Amino acid sequence: MFAFRLAREQTGRLEAAYNKKDSRKALQADPAFAAAFSEAKARIRKMDLRFIEEHDPLKQALLEIYVSIVLATPHNDFNTH
Repeated sequence: MFAFRLAREQTGRLEAAYNKKDSRKALQADPAFAAAFSEAKARIRKMDLRFIEEHDPLKQALLEIYVSIVLATPHNDFNTH
């Protein structure tokens, strides 16, 4: 999902569409988008990931919001999609 979002940003196709022409399957068939998607997956494979385990759902939600604000993460928009 994250790689797909990065590919959307790279290709300027930011909005989700609910039709066959702009479906996920159609985007992946587009050569420019497919290349961007492959690059995004390769980029993610090279990332150094770390995590904090928090079992309490409320504390987990608050921690995610706090960390995204402190680190100014551009991909945590908290929109309901």
